Amino acid sequence: MTFPSATAGRPVYLKLRDQIAAAILDGTFAEGAMLPSVRAYAAAEAANPLTVAKAYQQFQAEGLVQVQRGVGMFVVAGAADALRSREREAFLRSEWPEIVLRLRRLHIDPANLLADLESA
Repeated sequence: MTFPSATAGRPVYLKLRDQIAAAILDGTFAEGAMLPSVRAYAAAEAANPLTVAKAYQQFQAEGLVQVQRGVGMFVVAGAADALRSREREAFLRSEWPEIVLRLRRLHIDPANLLADLESA
């Protein structure tokens, strides 16, 4: 039996949103930095520009990016912290319970996982 990945069945714009969110959290798109244009990002990801625009609109609606007309879209100050807080809440609410259930089913001791992580 195989288990579906966390992104299986998700709309493309949400997958792109997750990639952009990860880039903001990792500092690839730092606060104050300009995001790639919709067309440039679409070309880089082999995606439809309208799909990229939809992903970008989510960040704008969440107040994580600011549009400067005629210039581009910029990551606002505090975006990484706000995004990290939202992502953490979403993880603990929706993903973590499934992970805990799977650990129990497989008889995996979380303490051993942490020890392995610390020794790596």
